[in-house]
This record gives sequence, structure tokens and C-alpha cells, in this order.
Amino acid sequence: MKTSPQHWTLTLILLMAFNAFAALPSRAQDYQQDADRLAPLLDWHAGSVVADIGAGGGELTLDAAKVVGPTGKVYTTELDDKKFPRLQDLAAKHNNITALKAGVTDTNLPPACCDSIFMRLVYHHLTKPAEIDASLFKSLKPGGLLGVIDEEPKPGSKRPEGVPENRIGHGVPEKIMIGEVTAAGFEVVKRIDDWPDEHYCVIFRKPAN
Repeated sequence: MKTSPQHWTLTLILLMAFNAFAALPSRAQDYQQDADRLAPLLDWHAGSVVADIGAGGGELTLDAAKVVGPTGKVYTTELDDKKFPRLQDLAAKHNNITALKAGVTDTNLPPACCDSIFMRLVYHHLTKPAEIDASLFKSLKPGGLLGVIDEEPKPGSKRPEGVPENRIGHGVPEKIMIGEVTAAGFEVVKRIDDWPDEHYCVIFRKPAN
């Protein structure tokens, strides 16, 4: 049976597409890479108390829970009513995870409960950033660390509904985010502008006294 040139061309295209797709990192790998980089930056270790703000499906929550172990704790929070049940399921299955329903102006974390707090691609969705920054400050222990992973707005992208107009598009300028977080009392510890996927990461500290 003869095979036409068109058949071989189509086969080659499909094979190339499959190989390209297979080479792409999975979402799980993306989160694991972020967790691997955050762990030393935020000093995660056995017994640490950590919070994942706007945790979504809880991928980073699980990665953090593995690091802090059974003697540690991870608070996982979410504002979205559709996503929060996923976090409740995780908390039911893991003794070191506690799920909390977040508010628009408050993380609803206990005062001074955390050694570190982080958020991944969440900050640019905050409609009340000043209030949330104040809540984050209150929820950290003295000397505690805050990690913010986010992205610069893409030209022509749509600004999320309800966020401050200075966001310009979908994302938040690093300079603006730093200004807002430091206004709440935080100090900048480190800026990482070559985070994977064209994101940036800024580490802040709550003063020890």
C-alpha cells in the first residue's frame, strides 16, 4: 500500500506537535519549581508555620506542607467560593493544613501566627491591597517573611475588575507593589527579577521590633 506525500507531511507535523507538547513542563512541575525556590528564601523547615494566600487548587500548599512536616502548619486561604472547597478537602486529608476563607480586606489569619506568608500571582487581583497588606503584616510574627510572586502587566492586557487603576493591565508593576507593601511597614529583603515564566519575586520582612 502506497503512502502519499501528504500523509507523511501530516504525520511529521503531528509528531512534531506531540514532541513539543511533551517537552512543556506540567503545572505540577511549575509549582514544584516555585516551591523549591521559595523554601530557602522564606526559610521553610520542619516545624515552620506558613500561609499560602489565594491558594487556588492548593498545589503550593501541598508542597509547603511536605517541607514543614507534621510538626509544622500551613494555612491555606482562598476568596473564590468555587475554589475554597478544594482547600477544605486538603485540610481534611492533611493534619498540618488548615483552610481559611479569605475576605476582600482581611486574610482572616490569626494574629502573629506565621513565620512566613507567600502569594503567587495573587497580588494583582487584590481590590483592597492596602487593607490586605496591613492584614498580612498583622498575621506575621516579628521578623517574619513575606514572598510575593507576580508579573508586570502585558501591553494591551485587561486590568482585573475592581483593582486600582495604577495596575495598567493584567499584572502589577513591581515598583508599585513594593511601594504598597512597604507602606504597610514591611522592609525589602531581596528582589528576584528573573523568576521563571517572566515573573518576579520580592521577599519582604516584618521588622523584629
